[in-house]
Amino acid sequence: MSALTDDTLPVSPRAVRDEMIVFVLMAALLAIVPLTGIYPFFVMQALCFALLACAFNLLIGYGGLLSFGHAMFLGTAGYFTAHALKVWGLSPELGILVGTLGAAGLGVITGVVAIRRQGIYFSMITLALSQLLYFIYLQTPFTHGEDGIQGIPQGYLFGIFNLAKPTVLYYVILVGFLGGFLLIYRTINSPFGEVLKAIRENEPRAISLGYKTDHYKLLAFILSGTIAGFAGSLKVFVAQNASLTDVHWTMSGEIVLMTLVGGLGTVFGPVVGAFVIIAMQQYLAGFGQWVTVIQGVIFVACVLTFRRGVIGEIAHFFRRSL
Repeated sequence: MSALTDDTLPVSPRAVRDEMIVFVLMAALLAIVPLTGIYPFFVMQALCFALLACAFNLLIGYGGLLSFGHAMFLGTAGYFTAHALKVWGLSPELGILVGTLGAAGLGVITGVVAIRRQGIYFSMITLALSQLLYFIYLQTPFTHGEDGIQGIPQGYLFGIFNLAKPTVLYYVILVGFLGGFLLIYRTINSPFGEVLKAIRENEPRAISLGYKTDHYKLLAFILSGTIAGFAGSLKVFVAQNASLTDVHWTMSGEIVLMTLVGGLGTVFGPVVGAFVIIAMQQYLAGFGQWVTVIQGVIFVACVLTFRRGVIGEIAHFFRRSL
């Protein structure tokens, strides 16, 4: 089994062991958050976006496919889950399932269309499809247009766990994040993940070796969209609403920003990037529209000084030092 923490250097079993140690430490730190007095809503929101960024990183960091429309999976799953909970009266686990399956179905439909093109053409098609869905959701009655779906009941997960209790909800979100993270980690360290990396590095050579690259890219696109949808379903329970904000192209831009700031093609980079961006939005909200300007400055600084992202630079430094 292998893992990818640097764009150029091979990864040893020791690096895999180190990544698992970091994962255990991350899980332990996140598990004690309710005991530290940190605002739980902030961490829950960051965890949802961290999983979303990890799903996006699976597509671009390991498959080499830049999507400018990943917000459509987040928003679609959010709307489906919210509608299933509030209108259909489904239980939380079924609501999450409906939203995730909705995102998976969307991934199949949009993936078949988008995967026919490469490079910037692929990116533009995903952006166009995302904006098309945005205007559909703006006009569709079940989304309530600009008002969105408000006051979503949280209910009891599996009839046992009361999600109205912040601590219970936090650990449910944490388990969902860790489960999604491990699924992504297992994927990138599987034979399927190795083929994705080969396609990213040299698609013509992968084709010459007999791989049907379009099939692999389509599966990666669907899996990435499904996990992004799962993150969107979890986010509904945190925010208790589903709105057009989650479908707009600016949300897709934030996903790209989170991934690049943390470290493209790294295991933990998107998690760090998501926490950085959400923390900025949370604690710099008093600056109003200037938050966007500050984010832009930080993005430019990261591109100029941390070309591999925060985690990418740290991993590169330690590997060069060994």
